[in-house]
Amino acid sequence: MSTILAIESSCDEMSVAIMKNNQLIANVVASQIDIHKQYGGVVPEIASRKHVECVSTVLREALNVSKIQLEELDAVAVTKGPGLVGSLHVGMQEAKTLALALNIPLIGVHHIAGHIYANLIEDTIDYPALALVVSGGHTELVYMKSEFNFKVIGQTFDDAIGEAYDKVGRVMNLPYPGGPVVDRMAHVGKSVYSLPKPLDDGSYNFSFSGLKSAVINLLHNASQRGETICFDDLASSFQDVAMDTIAEKTMKAASDFQVKMVIVAGGVSANKGLREKMSNQDIPVIFPPMKYCTDNAAMIVSAANVMYKYKKFESLDLSVKPDFDLEKESVE
Repeated sequence: MSTILAIESSCDEMSVAIMKNNQLIANVVASQIDIHKQYGGVVPEIASRKHVECVSTVLREALNVSKIQLEELDAVAVTKGPGLVGSLHVGMQEAKTLALALNIPLIGVHHIAGHIYANLIEDTIDYPALALVVSGGHTELVYMKSEFNFKVIGQTFDDAIGEAYDKVGRVMNLPYPGGPVVDRMAHVGKSVYSLPKPLDDGSYNFSFSGLKSAVINLLHNASQRGETICFDDLASSFQDVAMDTIAEKTMKAASDFQVKMVIVAGGVSANKGLREKMSNQDIPVIFPPMKYCTDNAAMIVSAANVMYKYKKFESLDLSVKPDFDLEKESVE
């Protein structure tokens, strides 16, 4: 049994979570979404500066909520990448300081491993499993033969699905972040516009730039002709094609690799359209609770809890990287 504190600061959320004896007892998140909304996206310099301002406050709040003293911690975990380098550095320095001062192990967690293991907070995972990672920066299929063993079998060649959603939202003049708004509009409209199915090649890989461009061209051509486009219907048409593609490729891989379950992970796992497409499958499909879909330290501490069992610790010279290789995080 162990008590682990984790810090997540890879983008525009600063979060601290604490897990004791496999139970999550604190998860505090400070979001900057209202700050970055005015810029239409995350501004890295502002994100890291705001993290510096609030990291101590978030840490103190997590300790207060959990009623844990620092001296009770067995390890401290932190997101080491991928993410924005400046933002990652803030969390890393805080974690290193705690590990050094308390003389406890430091656990560096891959951000995507965190998203995957968010599913373990309130559920169980049966192996072999297939993880579908869908977020603003990632669209991947990850085969997991066993616990904390990762093999990437499919990925996007260009835009991640969350990125494509936000770009489509931008051309429809929707507020940032556009993805959740597009999802809501899609459930109001009807799929009436013809859009191409992206990378329909039988592989496990993805490509969404062509689908995004088709939406842009449809809007441009309609404007040139003086035609009116129903944005709710356009959102529904876009989401229908995008999520059909993701669901089909995922379930094909799940069948080919004969997995026991599919794990959906990442911010886009909150998408209602995706949850509908992935329901009623022959293979069990699990999603993280909605509150753990977007970036948070609960998912990092969940992954760290597994890593602690395998003594997968880091030295204090650990550096952040924007592009850590998930497969190299596997335990032997």
